[in-house]
Amino acid sequence: MAVQALGEAWQDVLGIATTLHEHPETAWQEHLAHRHLTELLEAWGFAVDARAGGLDTAFHARYGDGPLHVGFVAEYDALPGLGHACGHNLIAAAAVGAALATRAAEPGITVHVLGTPAEEGGGGKIAMLDAGEFAELDAAMMIHPGPADVAKADPFAVTHWRVGYRGVGAHAAAYPHLGVNAADAFTVAQVAIGLLRQQLPPDARVHGVVTAAGSAPNAIPDEAWGRWYVRAASLDRLTGLEQRVRACFDAGALATGCTLEVEPESPRYAEFRNDDQLLDLFVRNAAALGRDMTAAPPDGAGAMNTASTDMGNVSQVVPSIHPYLSIGSLPAVNHQKQFADAAIGPLADDAVRDGATAMAWTAIDLADRRRTASSHQR
Repeated sequence: MAVQALGEAWQDVLGIATTLHEHPETAWQEHLAHRHLTELLEAWGFAVDARAGGLDTAFHARYGDGPLHVGFVAEYDALPGLGHACGHNLIAAAAVGAALATRAAEPGITVHVLGTPAEEGGGGKIAMLDAGEFAELDAAMMIHPGPADVAKADPFAVTHWRVGYRGVGAHAAAYPHLGVNAADAFTVAQVAIGLLRQQLPPDARVHGVVTAAGSAPNAIPDEAWGRWYVRAASLDRLTGLEQRVRACFDAGALATGCTLEVEPESPRYAEFRNDDQLLDLFVRNAAALGRDMTAAPPDGAGAMNTASTDMGNVSQVVPSIHPYLSIGSLPAVNHQKQFADAAIGPLADDAVRDGATAMAWTAIDLADRRRTASSHQR
């Protein structure tokens, strides 16, 4: 019945992937995606809170009154300048597809769709988690597109920083001695970070971009700004690494005489905790659809499962899975323009259909197991 229900709703589900791909919206600006998804879910009979957690572009949709509460998590923000180069249009489509399939096939489940903004920096799920939007759930699921099928999520914990230096502007030829160069402060910091990488453990990452550092070569920049990510295997290990990276930025300020500003762009993203029961069910259901989630991916293609996500925070308190489904993008990988191009078309459609079906079957299997366990207890 789940497959039949998904087939009946397929044009609506496919329309999500297409519409979001054609109209990418960045973090906290996902107004079209939010409107499209909430209106569609309301048309299918879901009760929708269109401002979940007090967030303008978050929503929480519910259907049914079964004792088992399963949440399908939708992401829909795009990357600045790259569109849906992480394939969030497909995540949203698969989440809605899974919800519609489960809704039709299993009356013992209260179906939830969580619309979560700002995954690409901002942490919409963390704000929703803090507001209690995930509190009812017995399980939470989502799929993520990638260049290869990978079952287990193993993301880094991450800190997102906005970093800025303030100096003193001056004419670079006539009055250089009166300037305090904010761009030079970033140069010092980046050299220090580059040297620090030699002593970092293999499961640590530090990377960022300078977004503004002057506008004319003959004017010493009085401000420079950038965005930096610090990643580690866990939140505990992240704390120590943050201190070492912060010292590199301090060095830039000390060497140049600039003042330093470091501001978090979002709460810290946690490492992911996979629920073994849910994951085993999903892997088995994916296999029935022709996807071998246990096969070794092509060399290096499976690394997307280490990418940080605010779903990690959800997984710390709700049994969760976050498998990755191939959209046949190779040699393109996530966060490349060519991956955005691959996030629409027949292979992308297959990932939506398989992801929605496997998640729905997993929810149904979980309900069956709960009923069996309950009957044995009686």
